[in-house]
Amino acid sequence: MKVTFNWLKQYVDFDWSPGELSERLTMLGLEVEDVTSVAGEFDGIVVAQILSRDKVPGSDKLSVCKVNDGKGERTIICGAQNHKVGDKVALILPNYALPLKPGENETRSSASRSPNTLAGLPATLSMISKSRPTARTSTASSASRGKSAR
Repeated sequence: MKVTFNWLKQYVDFDWSPGELSERLTMLGLEVEDVTSVAGEFDGIVVAQILSRDKVPGSDKLSVCKVNDGKGERTIICGAQNHKVGDKVALILPNYALPLKPGENETRSSASRSPNTLAGLPATLSMISKSRPTARTSTASSASRGKSAR
């Protein structure tokens, strides 16, 4: 039987890690065959709200967006055209990138990786589409995968 960690926490009061819980259940005689993480590869990606959007002088496609990521405001250079003030978007924080796709190796992706910065403003802004569940339009590095080195 598969049981989610959060579901179990709804019925049992504990503050152990999944590994520690697995060990304790096994010691009680309940066999835990496997603990699988279904998330966690998206470190450095947060939801941000667009506060303002202005055109970049001399560019017909780039815009300067001020966003609030829950910890403060950031200024982002964005190439996406499908967003407006008030939208909530996925924001890739500086020094992070999207995780590798299954079967993609670090060597191949790092060769084609764009820097995570554009015009000295480190970050990538991606739209969360309401109509398409996996739509992704990003500014500086939609092709980048894995953590970028600085």
